[in-house]
Amino acid sequence: MLNNIGIPGILLIAVVVLVLFGRGKVSSLMGEVGKGITAFKKGVNDGQNEVDEALEEARDVTPEDEKDKA
Repeated sequence: MLNNIGIPGILLIAVVVLVLFGRGKVSSLMGEVGKGITAFKKGVNDGQNEVDEALEEARDVTPEDEKDKA
């Protein structure tokens, strides 16, 4: 369905959106979308860092350490 749009269709959609919402609303919306993407990327990186730290801690524990705990 969306494979047939092409450049003229995208331009038409952009013009309709600008007419309906105005330039100010669209630019503020895009700013919010940008902030959301930045926050999402930061969250993904933080999650990956936590996983990496957990793996490092798991590697630091040797089988002898596990026997001492038992």
